[in-house]
Amino acid sequence: MTLVQMHPRTTHATAVGRTVADTMDTAGPQVCDDMSVEVALSVMASARTGHLLVCDGSGRCTGLVTHAQLAAVRDGAAYSDRVRLRDILGDRGPFTSPVTTMAEAGHMMRYNQVDALPVVDEHGSALGVLALALAR
Repeated sequence: MTLVQMHPRTTHATAVGRTVADTMDTAGPQVCDDMSVEVALSVMASARTGHLLVCDGSGRCTGLVTHAQLAAVRDGAAYSDRVRLRDILGDRGPFTSPVTTMAEAGHMMRYNQVDALPVVDEHGSALGVLALALAR
């Protein structure tokens, strides 16, 4: 006998109704924007994650950094141990809301060419992360 795996078919209405809150991962490690790149890489390694949410002194999410971004900065010619996460974040964002539809979030990720988006509440506090593999 051969086992057949059945997959529920997603209708247009179901796909449109799904929100980021239905799909996001929990926030995971959050670090302060005054942390050095080296320390952030160590935190990332010990947490066994590929990204960190970065927050300012008031707890508002200011962005997300990936291992690839941090490694590129560390390996760059202008690197010093004084480089802080706030120095490499640039502009705030992109971010998404938990009530954003998955279709909108997927479009935003493709447009901004990012693999992960911080999910923030109305006060800017990090609620989670939407990863590209989840957004498809």
